[in-house]
This record gives sequence, C-alpha cells and structure tokens, in this order.
Amino acid sequence: MDDAMKKVVEALRKAIQAEIEGQHFYRMASRSTDDPRGREVFEQLAQDEVDHEKFLRAHYDHIIEKGTPSPDAKLGTPKTLPESSPIFSDAIKSRIEHAHYEMTALSVGIQLELSAVKFYKQAAGQTADPLLKQQFRDLSEWESGHYQALLRQQEELKEDYWASSNFAPY
Repeated sequence: MDDAMKKVVEALRKAIQAEIEGQHFYRMASRSTDDPRGREVFEQLAQDEVDHEKFLRAHYDHIIEKGTPSPDAKLGTPKTLPESSPIFSDAIKSRIEHAHYEMTALSVGIQLELSAVKFYKQAAGQTADPLLKQQFRDLSEWESGHYQALLRQQEELKEDYWASSNFAPY
C-alpha cells in the first residue's frame, strides 16, 4: 500500500471513530430529553451516524483487503429536517427554563457536526481517488445539514433560554 492510500486508511479510521462517538452522543441525547420530537430526531441523527460508519467501514475494509475503495459502498440520501424547530417540538418553549440538557445537547452536537464538516472537507482535499473525493464531499454536505439544523434550533431557543435564566450578556 502506497503512502497516499495509507493516509486514506488513516482518515477512514478516524472518521469511523468519530461516527461511532456521534452515535453514542445522539443516543444519549435521545434518552435524556423529555421532548418526544427531540427523542425521535436524535435517534434519526444517531442512525445517520450508523449509516455513515457502515459506509466508511466498507471502504476501509475493501482498501485493507484489496487496496482500493469499495465500488459498492453507497452513502444514501440525507433526510431533511424542517426549517422551523428542526430538533424539538414547539412544546419545549413552555419549559425552556428547565431545558438545560437539551440546550447543552444542541451545543455539543453543533461542535461535533462542525468538526465532521471540516474533517470531511479536508479529507476530500487530500484524497486523490475521485470516488472517495466525491464521497468525502457528500459526507461533508450531509454533516453540514445536521450542523445547520442544530444551529437553527439553538438560535430559535437561545433568547428565551437566556431570558429564563436571567442571563444578559451585556
């Protein structure tokens, strides 16, 4: 295996680990929220991370075994989240002063997804294989959708959450 392919294998290994961590985080978030829609969406996000892991693992295993990315690995299609209140139901606003866990989950999820977007963009830029280059780009876009949804939800709730906590930044 040449040096370029060794770098691809290392990128895939890191990506698989990050996807596993994302699965665990989103499952924990799903179990910890009282919001029914939040449970459902966090489970969906966890399943997306499972699908990404399987996809990446197919490439990893094929490269280790045959020296090339898997021609059969398929990423699938991202599920869209609503523009308004993409993660939680509107009912969360009625208990926003107690939504500490949910607000923290949004913050952590935003950071996880932003890291994934950056990682996959970087991996696409460093990969010579055209198939993997495009698939890393596709993963970056998919994770960007997660990032945008989490960020939209955080922005929608932030002012009410701050006000309920008597927090005034300036």
